[in-house]
Amino acid sequence: MQWRRRYCCAHTVKLLYFLSLLGVLVFLVHQVWMPHLTGMPWSRAYPVVNRGGRPNTKAKLNMSSQHSMWRSDIVPQLTFKTDANIFHEKEGISFHQGDLHFENTLATKASQNEDVDLSYTITPGPYPYIINEPNKCVSNRTAPFLVLLISTEARKVEARNAIRETWGNESVALALGFIRLFMLGKNEGELGLSQQRMLEAESQRHHDIIQQDFMDSYKNLTIKTLMGMNWVAIHCPRASYVMKTDSDMFVNTEYLIYKLLRPEQNPKKNYFTGNNMKGFAPNRNKNSKWYMPPELYPNDKYPTFCSGTGYVFSGDLAKKIYQASLNIRYLHLEDVYVGICLAKLQIEPTPPPNEFLFNHWRVSYSSCKYSHLITSHGFHPNELLKYWHHLQSNKHNACINTFKEKMSRSHSNKMNGKKYSQ
Repeated sequence: MQWRRRYCCAHTVKLLYFLSLLGVLVFLVHQVWMPHLTGMPWSRAYPVVNRGGRPNTKAKLNMSSQHSMWRSDIVPQLTFKTDANIFHEKEGISFHQGDLHFENTLATKASQNEDVDLSYTITPGPYPYIINEPNKCVSNRTAPFLVLLISTEARKVEARNAIRETWGNESVALALGFIRLFMLGKNEGELGLSQQRMLEAESQRHHDIIQQDFMDSYKNLTIKTLMGMNWVAIHCPRASYVMKTDSDMFVNTEYLIYKLLRPEQNPKKNYFTGNNMKGFAPNRNKNSKWYMPPELYPNDKYPTFCSGTGYVFSGDLAKKIYQASLNIRYLHLEDVYVGICLAKLQIEPTPPPNEFLFNHWRVSYSSCKYSHLITSHGFHPNELLKYWHHLQSNKHNACINTFKEKMSRSHSNKMNGKKYSQ
């Protein structure tokens, strides 16, 4: 009888131990998996905008009576002709003298709802290519599954090399067709000439750079992104998906391709997703890098857009967004501008299946978290190489290994605590 009691007690203890271990595992997985618990909270204000903030009253009072006619669903417009060949630089923003002008008449809801003429033949934009890779897609036997458009600067050579070795390595999905392109403008002066020579040599080695003849500055990021859209529309129109991101990002391209986009399914159409920014107001702080003057965008709120640190869209949207941009007033905030183009097309960005997939902040690293997200922001090339290779060596049991490391550290801390207390 006593033997049976001991046997039952032993099994009960084992069961309770197993259940407690399982509970701890679930708790720790949530702690290390969900970025919002260990990284920067999602609710932290996106610097480009004010979260649902009220517009500056003084700014509203200074607006002309013409601007007061605007409503929240109306966007500014300009006329933009792609055959321009005369360029004018002002305050870091590129305009096309003569061929591009701001219309005096304001857009109306009716004009916004007009269909974009998709029969229009896309031509190279107003800026000639300095470096181009027109045959990048042609060399593939099938249309590529994913085109990566990576915004970068000439001086960021180490960042580009790190991306080539990590998340931008085309061998990640070689069988599917995976294309990497770095997007650049030009720089002036002696330094610019030196950088240009190095950039052209780099292009000869890797064949993954596109560059047009506009000044490479923060205020021209919209032009840079439209260059990428234009390139896809002309040279890679059958691509299934496109991702636009930056060269200081960590991108889990394997998760993006095989978990979010899923090559086994038919490619989506009119699909756009990322870190959705919905109901945000323009930043009216004149001292801010992301200041939006009321005379450029007088509306109280932006249409839904996705953070420019990383968004994904179906290949068919490259032409549609570029075509829509030809009749929308230029704004220097690239991600906001793309959102306005989507509103013109009456396309609402799709929220990702998990709101922690796309992060415009830096998420603290663990192999568990990084095996279940797509973007994290603010990486030095050395960090990118280190974390990418660590993730690759742990990706099949990332969360179990993280749990073991946590338990090991916890045990070590307890032992050290006991040692010092004696």
